[in-house]
Amino acid sequence: MAEGELQKPLPRLVQEGKLALLQEEMKNVEDLIKDVKRKHFGRSGDTLLHYAARNGHLSVLRYLVEVLEMDLELFNNDYKRPLHEAASMGHQDCLLYLLDRGAAVDCLKKSDWTPLMMACTRRKLEVIQDLVQHGANPLLKNKDGWNCFHIACREGDPGVIQYLLDVSPNIWVTESKIKRTPLHTAAMHGCLEVVQVLLERCHYEPDSADKCGVTPFMDAIQNGHLDIAQLLLDKHKEGHAGTVKTLLFLGADVNAKDGKNRTALHMACAGQHATCVQILLQAGLQDSPDITGTHARQLVRKSSLLQLFKEADISV
Repeated sequence: MAEGELQKPLPRLVQEGKLALLQEEMKNVEDLIKDVKRKHFGRSGDTLLHYAARNGHLSVLRYLVEVLEMDLELFNNDYKRPLHEAASMGHQDCLLYLLDRGAAVDCLKKSDWTPLMMACTRRKLEVIQDLVQHGANPLLKNKDGWNCFHIACREGDPGVIQYLLDVSPNIWVTESKIKRTPLHTAAMHGCLEVVQVLLERCHYEPDSADKCGVTPFMDAIQNGHLDIAQLLLDKHKEGHAGTVKTLLFLGADVNAKDGKNRTALHMACAGQHATCVQILLQAGLQDSPDITGTHARQLVRKSSLLQLFKEADISV
């Protein structure tokens, strides 16, 4: 049988974790073991180590490393090492094994992603802790200027955010290449609990804008996360009139509603932000009830806001 035909079953056996069958197959290609040790399979260029680490088969991983003596730092076409695979899939036992065998903790794949960044794409705090405890640098950035904190803020696990702030208190002081902060990221993706942590523990400037002039508040509004928009309003107490004007200029949907059927007018009235209310009413936003039947005008407490609704011929 041709060499290529002999090697074909190997990735499947590794992916399925069938160690005994893998060992049997390897006996059939004993003269080819040297080649198999460095063989790259498929379009991705994965090695057998990549398959084992990605699928979480520790016994197979041990066999490949300790018996076949495969190189832990073999990389595929995206420059992923086996450690990237274990980290990205949250396989703690495989990750610890690779680290204990000396795998480089801050190895880089394509676009300069580290295993810690990959781990932060999942809500597995223990894997992130293992990497940090083995020396992973949380402050490293990928080609877009994101560090692992940006990525964790996108995924929305407040426990991970708290941990990263504990081990690296200044990790929040970071911007991507287009000046987007972790607060932008959390607001855009609707991660309310993370936004709460960031506002409690970090010191972001009100209305910090990226290169396009977009603020976290704008991100929240444009993506329908009105609970986060309200939180940002309450925190900064600025009214965000300029932001509202910018959003309307950019064509934001003035009638957008959150999961409780509240509009931006509800948020502005709840925060008693007269200038925002005025802008929204002038833009033609109609006062509609939320899921409890409450109209925005019923949240008004200030006389200046009452006057705005009277001028707009809306009874309060």
